[in-house]
This record gives sequence, structure tokens and C-alpha cells, in this order.
Amino acid sequence: MPYDNYLAWKQEALQRDPLISVVVPCYNERDRILPTIGAIAAHVSDLGAPWELIIADDGSTDDTVNRIEAAGLANLRVEPAPRNLGKGAAVRRGMLAARGDYLLFADADCSTPIQELDKLLAAVQEGGADLAIGSRAATGSEALNRSTVRRIATTGLRLLAQKLLRTRVEDTQCGFKLFTRPAARRLFARQTIDGFSFDLELLFLAHRMGMAVAEVPVRWYDAPGSKVEPLKEARRFLRDVFRIRLNGLRGVYADA
Repeated sequence: MPYDNYLAWKQEALQRDPLISVVVPCYNERDRILPTIGAIAAHVSDLGAPWELIIADDGSTDDTVNRIEAAGLANLRVEPAPRNLGKGAAVRRGMLAARGDYLLFADADCSTPIQELDKLLAAVQEGGADLAIGSRAATGSEALNRSTVRRIATTGLRLLAQKLLRTRVEDTQCGFKLFTRPAARRLFARQTIDGFSFDLELLFLAHRMGMAVAEVPVRWYDAPGSKVEPLKEARRFLRDVFRIRLNGLRGVYADA
């Protein structure tokens, strides 16, 4: 029964490695982290597989961590940071600590509903991909409430990244990506970017390593209260595109 699965996940710590790990990076998310945890727990528990939830806190200065720990969930743990280091650093910390066979990272604002996990799992388990990425640009996707500024900036940056880094995906930045454990270990161990553009670096590395990447259309909604500032992040993205390109030329990724 679905509710029984949730109660077991809530109350009984796993005695073996989980099949699925869900990593959620967060920073000062006191108001929405518990609803996010509830939504994730309800759906993933319903899949009937052993799973864990990791909140990769990025040095929150509010009571986000206290609220999470007060929930007393047996298969949830917090991976803290001593200070705010960036989303990329938080995701890396959580993914390297995860024990599942399949590792998902998902944004704390639930812009991509957790139900879309099922599509990504199918692409990896049945389609043989090393990683499956949620995409707002693939045929069949649905992106709602996306501002004109954000849409134009995203399109321009995508074309630039494809040109300079030879990425083969349409949407590098959707915060909903699933990895096999071997792929996650190889990629996150080599990730150098701590900020917003870490996704782009991961996909660049995946291409270099010859990994199979499935781009999966998902539903996405630009949630109110998002911390993403399109123009500010566009500047950072541009900087990081050239940084990744330079890293490649300098041999920083020579073992990839």
C-alpha cells in the first residue's frame, strides 16, 4: 500500500543500500523545504523501492536545517556545508554521499514535479543511458510561466554552449537529472564548477567520456520565489562556458 510504504520509509532506517537516492540542494528554504520533502516522499515511496533522501544544505543562515531535522525522517539526512559555496558544490557533496544505484538531483522549488522521475528512470533502466536529463526544450516538454527574458537568455546561451563545447543536448540547465551510480562517481569526482553552471560542465565531461545521455521532455513550472536571476546567471554562464573550454584545452580534464 502506498501509505504503508511511506510510513516504512519515514520510520524504519534502511538496512541495505537504496535503489534510488534523491539529492536536493537548498539554501535558506525554510518556507518550502518541508512541502518539497513531502511531495518527494509521497511519490518515491509509492514506487515501492528502497530509497533515501539527501538534503545538501549550502550553508543556510535561517532555520532550514532545524526544520528538516525536527521532522525525524529515518531515511533522510542532511549534508551540510560550513558556508555558502554554490549550488554546484552542494549537489556534488550530496551526490558523492549518495548510496543508490540511481541518483537524482532535483531543485528545492519543485519546478519539475517529482513524478517526472519515472520517465528518467525508464530512460536509464530500459533505455540503457548513463544519465537522463530533464529537458524543457525537447519535443513533448511543457514549460509554464517562463519569463520572456529567461527564455531569450536561455536560448542564446544554449546555442553558444553547443558551438563552443559541442554539447549535444537542448537544455543543459534544467535542475532535474538522473545518473547511474558509476556515471555519477566519475562525473562528480571531476566537477570543478561550484556555481550555477555546474550542469554544463557535467554534460561536457559526459560527452568527453562517451557516456550515453538521454534528454527527456518534462513538465516544468517557473515557481514563485525562485532565486535564479536570469541576467546575473547569464553572465556567470558565459564566464563558465569559457572556463570549461579553457580547462579542456589546458588538460584539466585529461583523465576524463
